[in-house]
Amino acid sequence: MTSTFPNISISTERLVLRPLDEDDVPALAEMMNDEQVVAWTTVPHPYGAADAHEWITRLAPDERTGGRGIVLAVTEFLTQRLVGIVHLRNTDWRVRSSEIAYVVAPWARGEGYASEAALAMAQWLFHDQKFERLELRTAADNTASQQVAQKIGCISEGVLRNAWIARTRTEDGTWTDVRTDVIVWSLLPEDLAGAGEHLADGGGFPSYSDWN
Repeated sequence: MTSTFPNISISTERLVLRPLDEDDVPALAEMMNDEQVVAWTTVPHPYGAADAHEWITRLAPDERTGGRGIVLAVTEFLTQRLVGIVHLRNTDWRVRSSEIAYVVAPWARGEGYASEAALAMAQWLFHDQKFERLELRTAADNTASQQVAQKIGCISEGVLRNAWIARTRTEDGTWTDVRTDVIVWSLLPEDLAGAGEHLADGGGFPSYSDWN
């Protein structure tokens, strides 16, 4: 059983989650070259405008049309500036389960944007799409991502030993691969009540509309 997510826009009090467009190329390329993004993701490095253009025009749309998930830009409601991206992936339509990943631009960190966007996606996934499980995987040393998982109400389910390759700077300034453990987190529909109350003051309650 395979299906596809609809093209949507999700709004919170501070954010708009929407499909990426070609105007996002410069901001996306800049964000993906940040050291924290390079360290904890598999994005190419250096990440150029051509990489951003391919992601926006081909790879991200293919995630949705192929039934694997959906990629949305996260933008500030007032400025429309690109805050980050949120990505549902590895979707299992029979089990009604998906995995969430997110990236936040360095200038936007510390504002609770990652938690707000992730919670908005979870609420939409559970309420609108009738999914039953959302999974999140974080590298063992990626404490910022783990804090987001905890803030939206995820439960830690265990550790996958030696299951991920991160990147770290060497003494000469180049990047090298390092193996790391992965913490598996999950969020179920019944876990949302506490997270919603926790983020209510920050605008954690989204509205949805079809993206045309």
